[in-house]
Parts: sequence; structure tokens; C-alpha cells
Amino acid sequence: MFIEGSFDKATNTITYLVADLNAKKAVIIDPVLDYDQNSGEVDTNSVDAVLARARELDLEILWSLETHAHADHLSASPMIKALTGAKIGIGEHITKVQEIFRPVFNMDDLKTDGSDVDRLFAHGDKIEIGNLEMDVLFTPGHTPADVSYKIGNNVFVGDTLFMPDYGTARTDFPGGDAKALYASIQSLLALPDDTKLYMCHDYKAPGRDDFAWETTVKEQKQNLHIKDGVSLDEFVAMRNERDSSLSVPRLLLPSIQVNIRAGRFPRAEQNGVHYLLVPVKTKKSDLMLRA
Repeated sequence: MFIEGSFDKATNTITYLVADLNAKKAVIIDPVLDYDQNSGEVDTNSVDAVLARARELDLEILWSLETHAHADHLSASPMIKALTGAKIGIGEHITKVQEIFRPVFNMDDLKTDGSDVDRLFAHGDKIEIGNLEMDVLFTPGHTPADVSYKIGNNVFVGDTLFMPDYGTARTDFPGGDAKALYASIQSLLALPDDTKLYMCHDYKAPGRDDFAWETTVKEQKQNLHIKDGVSLDEFVAMRNERDSSLSVPRLLLPSIQVNIRAGRFPRAEQNGVHYLLVPVKTKKSDLMLRA
């Protein structure tokens, strides 16, 4: 088994290349599409590097796997599919996320049946990677659709946990649920202590010199937010208080619009340009918007 993480400093996201080196088969987990919010320009440096590494190892990419519809970066899964023929997979409850955000962005053309992806994974599903087998684990809370991917003694936990010195994922997005996140984390912490856990993000906790994204179940039992002895009620209260102070992710609006379409941009307008929407809200009279 081969596992290699690539850190995207712009979004603090880790993309993983996971492979059976003997069979020359691989999957990519949570690939990042480079997006400049100010200019609207898209680049592919991050995913190009991962694909170059796969070519260097002579790997066939079978799947581009998403742990959930991310709110902090745009997915490069469609690019991987176009260049390699890989299929796109995500948890089956992405349909709930699509239903939540379809009216938010007035997406009349968005299907809410998950048909934008090649396969919707349920808890307990198996993914074959050469002679290796990956298990799908349903781990909701951050969103109602999060999944983790377990292969051997390794679990890619998406947005459930951060490094032990940083804590746990927020649950204040529509559909998020601190109680569900607590249960999901407890299911991960019930795995053997030496199980390796791979984070989707790292924001480098104060006092730590380097970014890091690999830890163990034993180490996570001392997590800043959910260490042994923290009750459900204590966790929910902490999570709700903390979430109320967090700012909106910088790429939330473009990320959600693209990622609930499995990484695809909205269809181009008549001029051939793709547009992303910014819902405008005001706390005062809508006369403010009539200029």
C-alpha cells in the first residue's frame, strides 16, 4: 500500500494519492482545483502535481473520491475524470446537501438525486484498488453527507477531526449537527489505538512549527475538543459556542455551488462564460437595493 499526501497551502487542504503499487491501481481523495477569488481565474497546479506523481509511479487512477461537498476549496474531480477516465464518488447523502443549497443559489438546473457523480457510496460499501479493499464509513456532522474512507489500518477522515492540538470540525453550516459529529468521532475513536488517521485540513495550531496531517486514534483520544471524558452535552455546548465566533470560509460561496455539482461549474451563459452567484442580503429595507 502506498499513501502520499499533498498539502495545498492556499486552502490548507490535503489531497491523498492511495495506491496498490503491485497492481498499479490508485485513487485520489479530495483533489483541489486552484481558484483565485479576486480574479475568478482557475488553475490546475495542485492537481497537476498529484497526477504527475501518479504517472511517475505508473498508476492507473480508478476513482476520484470526495469525503463531502467542501466549503473551503473547489474540487478537481471532473478534471481527473477527464484526463484519466477515473470515476467520481461521494457519499449517498450528498442529495440532502443538494436539496439544502438548491434554493439558496436558485439552481433550477441542479438535479438533487446525486446523478452528477458516478457512484453514491453507502456506509459499508467496498472500493477495490487493485488487490486492496477500501471501506466507506458514514461520518456525518460537519455536513449531513460526510464519509470517511478506511483502507487497512488507515482512515481518511475528511472534515470530522483536525490534528489533536487543533480540535474538531465546525457544524454550523446548513445541515450540520454537533450531536451527529460527536457520534461520528466516537465511532472513529473506537478503532484500534494504532489506526492511522489522515486529516483533510491542517491550520497549524499555535505553538506548532510545521503543518501536519497524520495522527492516530490513540493521539486523537487527547484531542483538544473531544478527549476522553468529554460528554455529548459538553461537546455540543463547546461546538455551538465556538462555531458562533467563526468567520465564513473565504471560498464558501464558489465552493458550494461547484462542489454540489461534483466539481462542475454551472453551465455557461450565451457568451460562453461560466458565472457563480453571490446571494445579496440586507438587514434593512430592500429599498437599499433599488438604485
